[in-house]
Amino acid sequence: MSDVELPFAGVEMGGTKCVCLLATGPGDIRETVRIPTTTPAETLAAIDAVLVRWQAQHGFRAIGVAGFGPLELDPASPLHGTLVNTPKPGWTGANLLAGMTPFGVPVGLDTDVNGAALAEGRWGGARGLDSYAYVTVGTGIGVGSVIRGQTVRGLGHSEAGHLRIPRMAGRNWPGACRFHGDCVEGLASGPAIEAQAGARAADLPPTDPVWTEVVQALAALMHNLVLTTAPQRVLIGGGVIAGQPFLLPPVRQALVESLNGYGVAPAIAEDIEAFVAAPALGTSAGPLGAVALAQAAATRVE
Repeated sequence: MSDVELPFAGVEMGGTKCVCLLATGPGDIRETVRIPTTTPAETLAAIDAVLVRWQAQHGFRAIGVAGFGPLELDPASPLHGTLVNTPKPGWTGANLLAGMTPFGVPVGLDTDVNGAALAEGRWGGARGLDSYAYVTVGTGIGVGSVIRGQTVRGLGHSEAGHLRIPRMAGRNWPGACRFHGDCVEGLASGPAIEAQAGARAADLPPTDPVWTEVVQALAALMHNLVLTTAPQRVLIGGGVIAGQPFLLPPVRQALVESLNGYGVAPAIAEDIEAFVAAPALGTSAGPLGAVALAQAAATRVE
């Protein structure tokens, strides 16, 4: 079998589970393996075992690792692949690439939300766009920003889910983020919703007052994205949004009101349902993001 016929091995590493995908794209998925995220040693060993088996049975052209963060992504750093001050207990200092058998193929590494954003650009709701954002609202809030086809990199990577935003009048609870308190994640993530309402997001009715602050926090996040990275579209998903689809219309309206006609706001308001949309790949965006990273890694070495 020639290299061009080989699939790609994608590893999406999440805070509760990891998904290993052997595929060439959404229309050609050869195998999916789910692994619980426990300790670094146990989890990474289980992933390595899957990759060893896949290489022996099928072969693969490259590996893509899309990990929860924050991550050290600088290939020149001795800490390349290491989790830096992560909220995930026991994982700070763990290297997502360490412990994996050397497979002799290119390896692509990025955050899980950046990978999902690239997958949406390649196969999903951002096809044909140069600049866009992918937002996931679940256990945490992550933002993958793509500008001119590249994920945002610099001194680290984008962590826009931890942006500070204005508080609603009369709201003074400290927020659920253990690093920043009332950042976007501290106000609108799944744990933040449960901390305020005393129940899981999935169990709350649309009339619960907690949703007002969630809507305002997500709209403030998008307001900041519009005025900084200038996305042509914002795709917003994750467990909270997927389980509560009634949130999208008020988030759209709150964004229009927040921008208040400034700059590109009229163009956004004119087609707001297309500007703020659900991911086309749904829950497959994350694992397919790892495959997209593997494809990009293979292309770089050709």
